[in-house]
Amino acid sequence: MPVDLSDESQYDRARLRQWARGRARSAGVDRRDLLTLFAAGAAAAAPLSLTAAETAGAAPRTGPVTPAAPTAAAAPGIVKPLPPELFTLRGTNAETNFEALRGTGHLTPLDRFFVRNHTSTPRLDPADWRLTVWGDALPEGHGPVEFSYDALRRLPAVERTLFIECAGNGRSFYTTQQGQTVTGTAWTLGAIGVARWRGARLSDVLRKAGVTRRAVDVLPRGLDDEVVANGVNLGRVRRPLPVSKAFDDVILAYEMNGEPLPADHGGPVRVVVPEWIGISSVKWVGDIEVSARPLYTPWNTDLYRLFGPEHPPQGSAPLTRQTLKSAFELRPGATVPAHRPHLLTGRSWSGAAPVHRVEVSTDGGTHWRRARFHDAPRRGTWVRWSVPWTPRTAGPTALLARATDTTGRTQPSKAVHNTQGYLFDAVVRHPVTVV
Repeated sequence: MPVDLSDESQYDRARLRQWARGRARSAGVDRRDLLTLFAAGAAAAAPLSLTAAETAGAAPRTGPVTPAAPTAAAAPGIVKPLPPELFTLRGTNAETNFEALRGTGHLTPLDRFFVRNHTSTPRLDPADWRLTVWGDALPEGHGPVEFSYDALRRLPAVERTLFIECAGNGRSFYTTQQGQTVTGTAWTLGAIGVARWRGARLSDVLRKAGVTRRAVDVLPRGLDDEVVANGVNLGRVRRPLPVSKAFDDVILAYEMNGEPLPADHGGPVRVVVPEWIGISSVKWVGDIEVSARPLYTPWNTDLYRLFGPEHPPQGSAPLTRQTLKSAFELRPGATVPAHRPHLLTGRSWSGAAPVHRVEVSTDGGTHWRRARFHDAPRRGTWVRWSVPWTPRTAGPTALLARATDTTGRTQPSKAVHNTQGYLFDAVVRHPVTVV
């Protein structure tokens, strides 16, 4: 019986079997080296090191690239200012402080949108930028097809409001809440942002390039620097998409919140893959391979899969959709005056479906109240909510928020552990002190 590769779960299971049996092609890394990395990630006692997980890169550059100039308040390689009231610096990354989103509206302002850099931000001139579409799923004898920035902008434009979220968002809570060891950047909940993206449909680009029915995988690659992990040069960041997803809703974005795409967020052009983990939305895209054979890279073999005692020995299928989360727009450890009205605000989101309801507890989970929504729930974005609270008793307490989406899934009290700390979805205990 043929496998329905338009179904994500079937696609993932099929790709995992093909990789294990040697039927999938390694894109840009020697299969022997990739198997070495794969084995390292699969060993629960020896997951991939932090340096490998947090530095990555992907294809030949197009156009001149200038290294990011350091600023007084910046992480290495990030261009925009990163004032401490807006961001927490985490190596080459910058996490949004969630309290900085209070009162900002539904979209995340560009000056406080998180930055997930595998290496450093390249500076690319749109006038020199080119997108090359190539691969063995183009017509026979048909060479690479090139698109300039202006040519891309001449294609019919689409505009969508969508979140992008790192797969490791919430990772630190595996340790601080559940006492479990994980590797990777210790994000709290600020490795997410919602923007209004404008760009061309990836499907329109693929059709203009003449992609044939032989296409199985679509592999965008970025223009940031290459990475070497565990002695292996992994190349630049690249992660294949099933052709069904590529032709469905993926955008090649060149604007963000009505402005040209900033360098730190993938400018001049990035991939935006609705509802999937952030690594799928490759920044600074420079070329796209369309393949008639399944493709594998380090970013869907060793990285961005679930390893550990509660997962299959060979690891889970490659991660696709994001999970369910909620966050308060309040500084952790904040003090709140007793006997005075206070409006608790926050945001909840799901990669599977619109958020249906959010419940809030102000006493550590003993009692729950339903929050009021300030947005119409929609797929691919978050909903803002609020709950009034007049604290009566002085002392420390924990605020909790739990979301349920329209599939009926509710945030659990504990997330299933994996060694690399992906997809944390449990209710987060948010400490405050009433004074």
